[in-house]
Order: sequence, then C-alpha cells, then structure tokens
Amino acid sequence: MRFRHPDGSTVHLAYCTNVHPAETLDGVLAQLRDHCEPVRRRLGRDRLGIGLWLAKDAARALVTDPAALRGLRCELERRGLEVVTLNGFPYEGFGAEEVKYRVYTPDWADPERLEHTAALARVLAGLLPEDVTEGSISTLPLAWRTAYDDERAETARAALRTLAERLDALEELTGRSIRVALEPEPGCVVETTRDAIAPLTAVGHDRIGICVDTCHLATSFEDPGTALDDLARAGVPVVKSQLSAALHAEQPHLPEVRAALAAFAEPRFLHQTRTATAAGLRGTDDLDEALAGDALPDAGPWRSHFHVPLHAAPAAPLTSTLPVLTSALTRLVGGPHPLTRHLEVETYTWQALPPELRPRGRAQLADGIAAELTLARDLLTDLGLKELP
Repeated sequence: MRFRHPDGSTVHLAYCTNVHPAETLDGVLAQLRDHCEPVRRRLGRDRLGIGLWLAKDAARALVTDPAALRGLRCELERRGLEVVTLNGFPYEGFGAEEVKYRVYTPDWADPERLEHTAALARVLAGLLPEDVTEGSISTLPLAWRTAYDDERAETARAALRTLAERLDALEELTGRSIRVALEPEPGCVVETTRDAIAPLTAVGHDRIGICVDTCHLATSFEDPGTALDDLARAGVPVVKSQLSAALHAEQPHLPEVRAALAAFAEPRFLHQTRTATAAGLRGTDDLDEALAGDALPDAGPWRSHFHVPLHAAPAAPLTSTLPVLTSALTRLVGGPHPLTRHLEVETYTWQALPPELRPRGRAQLADGIAAELTLARDLLTDLGLKELP
C-alpha cells in the first residue's frame, strides 16, 4: 500500500510474511498464492506491499539463479503484490516448533550473517518495482547479549562496514539504493534505540541505520519522542519501522492478571518481559520466568515481547501497547517530512496466541491481517497521508 505524504514523498506500508512459515522458494511462492493475494483482495486494493522474509535456502536459490528471481518478480506482479522491504532478521527455522534463542544466530560476528544479508540486498534490488529505487532490510541488533565480547564486537562492526561497501557497489551496478537497519530488541546487545547509537556511529555509514519496532520500543519502556530525538541528534537514520504492539499488564501483582499472562507463555518464541523501576529497567528473558515467583518486581506494569494483533487488544485485565505505536507513528510520518518511508506491520505470533484467539484456517488469518492493515491505514490517513491507488 502506498501513501502520499503532505511533502509529496511516497510512504510504503506492507505486512511481513514471517507470519507464514516457509524455508524454500517454492514455499514463498505458495505464500503469495495462499495468503498474500487473499489479503490484498480483502482490502479491495489492486496493489499490496509485502515485507518478504526469505530464509537462507530461499535467498540462496534466488541469488544464484537469475531465472528464479525473474520468476518471483513476475509472480509478485501477477498477484498484485510489491516488495520494497525484506525482513532479514531470522536466518532459518522461524516456523519451527521451538525458535527461542535460535533466532539470534548467526549473529553479526559470524561471516554467514554478512553473506546472507548481502544476498538479500541483491535479491531486493531485483524485486523493487520499476518506479521505486530505494529498498530496506531489517536485521538482528548485532547479537544476543551473552558471549559477545570486544573482539566479536569489532568483528561485527567490520562486517557492517563491508556490507556498506557492497551496498555502494550494488547501487553503482543496479541504480537501486538498499539500506540495512539494525532492529533493537530486548535481551540483545542493542536492546534500545539508545544502545544503537554508539555501534552505528562507529560504522559511520548512512546505508546502515535503525529499524524502530514499536513492540520492542514499548517492551523496553522507551518514550517514542525521546528515542527518535536521540537518533536524530546522533544522525542515525530510521531506515524502516515495524508497526507492532506488545502485551501490557498494568497490575501484575494480582493473581487474575498473572493467570491471564500465563495463557501467553508458550514454547515457540521468546517473550522477553520488562518492568520499569526506580533503579532502572528490570527484566527476564521469557514470560514464564517472569511469572515464576519473584523473578521480576511487580509493583509496576509489565510489558512482554509478544506481538499482539494491532486491531484486537487482549481481553481485560490485559491490554496492548497500541498507544506507543500511535505515538511513534505520529513522530515518524506525522511531521513536515517523514523520518522513514518504509512501514511494516509485523505480527508473526498469530499461531502462538492462546488457543481461543488463534485464527482457524487461512481465511481467518487473512481476515486478521487485513484488519491490522486497515487499522494502520486509518492511522496514516488520520495523520494527513493520502492513500494511493
């Protein structure tokens, strides 16, 4: 979906396909048929943006076979779909029964991460619509915090500098400008937007910036205005933003609130949980750890890294951090000029919701994704952007 900002620039809105598990190119093509095109039809649009997630095998197939890349591009066009952004965070196995810590490997100190991201950039350059010259790729925030020492930090920075050089060369070759964005996430080396400033300044290249995920922002109790002001002062570009909402519990000391939270503790993904205290942010790596005894102070609200559907907040006594998303979006695109032009709804946890909230079959999932995009569209038009055909 495309929108005209009051300054005349185009802002793109997509939804991320990591909600549909697929590890191979054939699986990606099936996604377009079974999920993406039905969502487009529900929205009544001739064109829908999707943020493709390409696992390592799918990316490798596309980058080594020009015919396969042309075939994917033709399939996108045939189904009324377009791609300006990729999710390069998960490397493989995102549809596995248990993902947890595996999603953080390989990290940026591992040569595989550089090669995979460079391959994604080449693929994206070949998928961009004819009238679009800028693409974006979100990636993990350097590494999970453990086993990350000064030597690995320097290796990661060197890898990002090498990537920036390759992206420069790619633009010279193709005329397409691809940028990569570190995505701060609780528990990682770069947990907050402020954590991103030093390593990105050290890399020192405007092709490498930040992806502001509004679920992660909220989980870490960051104020959107302060975070974006800090990035602007540091000269760190907001390459893209993922529109998402976290799980919020206002009174986690109450037994009924604990019981409601326990329904969201599931075995597939990590749900890092945080609370703000007078001594600073406190947290656990997963929701079940927070619920176990006194692992986390419960005098104030808890927020958990669980991407809940934007349009459907959990039932009381829980809610979502949609207000944080709204506040961030106002700053991102509501000013005289957009801070980023790539927006992506990323609710990959539909099938990890408590059983009674999960979609039953493809049709209900498509309905839910379309409802999320409708909410995002309404937020954008309320800010003065005009939806384009």
